[in-house]
Amino acid sequence: MFRPLTVAIGLRYTRAKRRNHFISFISVVSIIGLVLGVMALITVLSVMNGFERELRERILGMASHATIQDADGGLQDWKSLQQRVTDIDKRVLAAAPYVQGEAMLSARGHISGGLIRGIEPEAEEQVAQVGEHMTQGRLSALEPGRYRIVLGRELAAQLRVRPGDSVILMAPQASVSPAGVMPRMRRFEVAGLFEVGMYEYDRGTAFIHLDDARAVFQTGEGVTGLRLRVDDMMRAGVISRDVAGELGGLFRVQDWTRQHANLFRAIQMEKMVMFIILSLIVAVAAFNIVSTLIMLVTDKQGDIAILRTLGLSPAGVMVVFVVQGVVIGTIGILLGSAAGVALAMNIDVVVPFIERVAGIEFLAADVYYISDLPSELRASDVVRVAGLGFLLTVLATLFPAWRAARTQPAEALRYD
Repeated sequence: MFRPLTVAIGLRYTRAKRRNHFISFISVVSIIGLVLGVMALITVLSVMNGFERELRERILGMASHATIQDADGGLQDWKSLQQRVTDIDKRVLAAAPYVQGEAMLSARGHISGGLIRGIEPEAEEQVAQVGEHMTQGRLSALEPGRYRIVLGRELAAQLRVRPGDSVILMAPQASVSPAGVMPRMRRFEVAGLFEVGMYEYDRGTAFIHLDDARAVFQTGEGVTGLRLRVDDMMRAGVISRDVAGELGGLFRVQDWTRQHANLFRAIQMEKMVMFIILSLIVAVAAFNIVSTLIMLVTDKQGDIAILRTLGLSPAGVMVVFVVQGVVIGTIGILLGSAAGVALAMNIDVVVPFIERVAGIEFLAADVYYISDLPSELRASDVVRVAGLGFLLTVLATLFPAWRAARTQPAEALRYD
């Protein structure tokens, strides 16, 4: 059926000048529609990939790839366990101990709750990126026995403090004194501020040294758990579970994808919905080819009849018009893919230009923590969008080509 003759005729019809200029106009409109639809779909998917990457990096700026905790409570023999974890599995690049608890922070008449995390600064730098997000001070300023604290920027603003000021930390663990049972309180000096760009962390997290945290939360020599950094963060769950199994005993394992499962599930759902919605634009543009080919079939009734009388089969006639529709669609898809790739790769230049020309700001820095439109172009998205457009184009050509194949030569030539 797909013989060189039928393909050649289809390509010849595609290049030929139209007697009906309206058909040419509809063909151009179909191509433009495909270009815009494919370009929009590739660009939107790339921007959503960029947002997902930004959120992942900001989350991992505070959260480790995985954590291991004892099923019965805190880890006691954590120093030997820390060494064993990196020796057992070479996929584990680093492990850092931490003590975590909730407490109240008070300063200058202002009070706020927060998640207090006790860390060893050098070890913590190997599993997270907190030091890279310090806006004032250094994480290394946390020294044992000095009782210093590093606050999130929003938390510091709530307490009206800055580096050098003091805050009172009130732990839920009680102390017995002559006056009765009192909450444990300790004065800390603000050693620095950090900002990761996520309100959850900037507003509710503070860091102190591991030894100070053990004294405040009365954990003795134990810690809450170990934070792990692995060589492939997308397989953090599998790696951490393998490590826990090889350690023996009962451990509770969590990875970053489970800790933030709802957030990334929502992003994936949004990407799927946006793909479906924007695919409808591509579908509408592709099915404009139907009207183009139907009018072309009507215009070429005489030519079809002559081809049939010369021996061209109905299947061959179908191929002629399928080739025309596929050529139109392929041109639109290729141009749209090229435009989409170019726009996605230069979104950081195009958006600021539009903002300057229009005098608007899409993502205000004082409202949104991600104030720029990030973009991450993936070859798989381009192939998927182009493949979808091509499939819709082929489907759109079938009905007009089938109508052309049913043309009866005697009826078509009766009045010619």
